[in-house]
Amino acid sequence: MIRFLQRDNRLTKALFVVIIAAASVSMVVYLIPGLTGQGATSADTYAVIYPHWYSRFLSSGDVVTEQRVQQIARQQIQQRNPQYADNPMIMNFFTQQVDQQLVQQQILLAEAGRLGIGATNEDVATYLHTGPTGAVIFPNGKYIGDEQYAALVNNRLNISVAEFEDNIKRDIVLQRLRALVTAGVSVSDQEIRSTYRKDNIKIKFDYAVLSSDELGKTINPSDSDLEAFFSKNAVRYAKAVPEQRKITYIAFTPEQLPGGVPQPSQQEIQSYYTAHQTEYSAPETATSRHILIKLAPNADAKTDAAAKTKAEDILKQIQSGGNFAELASQKIGDTKIVKSQFGYHIVQVESRQPAHVQPLNEVLPTIQATLTRERTAQAEESYAQTLTAEAIKSGLDKTAAAHKLQVVTTPPVAAGGTIAALPDGSQLISKAFQSKQGDPPQYAPTGEGYAIFQVTGSDPAHAPSFADWKSHVLDDYRSEQLPKLLTQKTQELADKAKSMNDLAKAAKEAGATVKTSDLVGQSGQVPDFGEVGQVAPQLFDLSAGAISGPINTGRTGVVVKLIDKQEPTDAEIQKNFDQTRDRILDQRRNEAFELFASNVMNDYKKSNRIRINAKAQAPDTGE
Repeated sequence: MIRFLQRDNRLTKALFVVIIAAASVSMVVYLIPGLTGQGATSADTYAVIYPHWYSRFLSSGDVVTEQRVQQIARQQIQQRNPQYADNPMIMNFFTQQVDQQLVQQQILLAEAGRLGIGATNEDVATYLHTGPTGAVIFPNGKYIGDEQYAALVNNRLNISVAEFEDNIKRDIVLQRLRALVTAGVSVSDQEIRSTYRKDNIKIKFDYAVLSSDELGKTINPSDSDLEAFFSKNAVRYAKAVPEQRKITYIAFTPEQLPGGVPQPSQQEIQSYYTAHQTEYSAPETATSRHILIKLAPNADAKTDAAAKTKAEDILKQIQSGGNFAELASQKIGDTKIVKSQFGYHIVQVESRQPAHVQPLNEVLPTIQATLTRERTAQAEESYAQTLTAEAIKSGLDKTAAAHKLQVVTTPPVAAGGTIAALPDGSQLISKAFQSKQGDPPQYAPTGEGYAIFQVTGSDPAHAPSFADWKSHVLDDYRSEQLPKLLTQKTQELADKAKSMNDLAKAAKEAGATVKTSDLVGQSGQVPDFGEVGQVAPQLFDLSAGAISGPINTGRTGVVVKLIDKQEPTDAEIQKNFDQTRDRILDQRRNEAFELFASNVMNDYKKSNRIRINAKAQAPDTGE
């Protein structure tokens, strides 16, 4: 593959900024629950997909391996939540997401094959040159070499070059399938103009607010009402007091490691720098100065043209030998014109710094910190394993005494609780609730070191007494009554405001607070209201002066009086025509492909062409 890449020198000239971990082409995935079945019993098989009805009889299905599911799940955890990499519950969550995605991906690949859609090694080569990986694998048009390429892929993704390029090939196929499926998607010019007009109407309004917090305080039942509510909802409160466990542990911080925090040697620093030089490649940079011809974001076409003409006039003066500094002091021109949200910039480049690899002395603190962190993590886990083995043999008390550590027993802790003495006790508590009293000692990270622990007591979930739980019962009673009361009071407010044609007066009588919004569009956020287009899109259909019906935001009840309405001009609509068309088409293509994926998935399920290994589905409890 790489030999092919090196033969095409034209492609290697392109430079791109990249994070190689994001190399896979993105795709809309339509998740469909309930992918279960019988069959597939190989220990490393998660699922088998049969492309044709007869494939089951020929045993010619496409396999999704458990190893690949686990590998991708671990990658996702490391990228998103590395602190939970050892947490079985988090791993199970990610695994359940990944296994469904890979099954769906394999089904779509099988469908692509049936339709004659594929990808060649040449396609992968083109992507590696022209895609986001180009600047890393071919910096300045030069291939980094087989060894460094393999190391780069392995270090970032923990997979081989062959697996990396297979992933790219799969994604190319899926993109081509999507392009075929969505080729017929279209949108009319009228729809584009109508959509832009509707999405860009701006309104300003007065609004009367009824607060659910304040309204809830008016709900004051008697004790007998609360006791009746408590009895009626006995099932709800049967386990209201959650299970709690006492945990006995010894903990250590990095400073308590035997020998202290490990420091990297100069040889280790040099080796790391040599192996990771691609990470320290600094791109070409430039120093520039500029003159700004300000332009309001909502400027009309005439004002925009005038600002551009002014900028072009200044540029001509500079190119004819005019003094940049003098022109800048007059608020006039420069060497190249660039438009931004602020207006037109005349930009002059003063100096350039070519692309280069940062020397070791510049990145030394970063490497030292990275290696110290890695060595410390390794030393911490090794020490935790040693202490755990000793505690299993001799008990926590003797182990703590031998290493001058303190034994701590927590008060009863719930599954979602905290341990005050630890920076992060979440993983310890999680493991404690996956264990039982009497199990041998285990270890868990604490955010600053590790803890070796045992469950030494357990209180099962149970119902509280009414007296102990009265405040919670009152909260629950109010929460149950409040939605109906808020709806009623907001309707009354709307009716009164309309009948009086006076929102302010009606609000005063109802005890509501009147506020005024800014001029906002569909996505505008308004205090005590929320995103206008999501909460009350009907407001954009009102005329100035009109009073709305009741609006329930969940937290508040609102009634609105529209005081201003501005619609986009024909010139604005035309200016944004192409962008609006692309946005609508992209949305419709996503919807079309999701529907296609859903139908294909249902066909495979109905024809029994998905076989899931039942053993692979069993969750890992960490025990």
